[in-house]
Amino acid sequence: MVQRVAKRHCMNRPLILVAFCVSAATAPASAQRAGDLVSAQPVADAPAGIEAWRIRYWTTDAKGRLSQVTGMVAAPRDAPSATPRDVLAWTHGTSGVATRCAPSLSPAFWTQAGLDGVRNGYVVVAPDYPGLGSAGVHPYLVGEDTGRSVLDAVRAARSIPAANSGSRFAVWGESQGGHAALWTGQLAKGYAPDLQLVGVAAAAPTTDLVENIRQVPNKAVGALMTSFIADSWARHYGAPLATLGGPQTQRIMTRLAQNNCIELETKPKFLMMAGIATVQSRLKGKDLGSIQPWARLARKNSPTTVDFGVPMLIAQNPADDLVNSSVTRAHARALCRTGARLRYLPIAGQGHATSARDSADATLAWIAARFAGTPTPSDCGRI
Repeated sequence: MVQRVAKRHCMNRPLILVAFCVSAATAPASAQRAGDLVSAQPVADAPAGIEAWRIRYWTTDAKGRLSQVTGMVAAPRDAPSATPRDVLAWTHGTSGVATRCAPSLSPAFWTQAGLDGVRNGYVVVAPDYPGLGSAGVHPYLVGEDTGRSVLDAVRAARSIPAANSGSRFAVWGESQGGHAALWTGQLAKGYAPDLQLVGVAAAAPTTDLVENIRQVPNKAVGALMTSFIADSWARHYGAPLATLGGPQTQRIMTRLAQNNCIELETKPKFLMMAGIATVQSRLKGKDLGSIQPWARLARKNSPTTVDFGVPMLIAQNPADDLVNSSVTRAHARALCRTGARLRYLPIAGQGHATSARDSADATLAWIAARFAGTPTPSDCGRI
């Protein structure tokens, strides 16, 4: 366990004194627990009206093993109220699987849709996920490890006095982050009973991983995502790459995963495109949904279709080029059959990459209503 980051008297001090208070009060104690804050370094170049901290905190994986991971916490730059602020956990979409691909390290961090929550008065907690920005393998689309890291980030943020974050939170994510949000929802009650989850919002989430891989509309992008899965699961689970191809195919998939971060505004490099084309060609006719252990792991890491008792919003563009909307709709219908309170929001926009941005206004309004305690709408009768 670590001491709380700083005493209340550190607030409203000049930045250099705040940084001193933060670093001086984070010395490790004799033991660590999931959700304990290790450090919180003030961000000097946060946008106007926002104060932020790069955080390092403890989390556990599915086997209960502790590790330090990273993320960001952002809060309105004003005097905290007497009551704690509500929290929005933002779970980012695919940024890559290499350590350097952590969103908190990217100049584009502040362009993410979830950061709009700060201007709505929330403390936004944005975990990088294990292995991004921290030591170890990034467990890409590994549900329990990722969901735990989200819940522990919300816990850790409560140790930053100036953020004044409380135990009530909503989670909102896009793509890989939609998958993370759904897993966070199903884990919250059992893993973090000290927190109060009011709602789960997922834009273009990966849900049934077998069908998401089988039915990906853009086969080239699908080949890159498959390379990310293959490299991550080979390292995390020891799944044999040899079941997917020969030595050369394995090397290409590994290089694609380890050498490339996803930067939406950047044109893909030639070697990246050539590697994707090669993997696409060599995986043609291969079905990860029938090759073991990949099929078993994909099903293990697909979010539950059993209602976990928290209001949900799922937003999906029918023309999404990566997540087939029929797979998302099938997942939503399965949740509805078990009694979920679910808002299903069709998105009109550019496609997969802008799913959260295209649905941001409606999603933030839905989240505000969950914090306000208004009755939860359901679209289950017409999905």
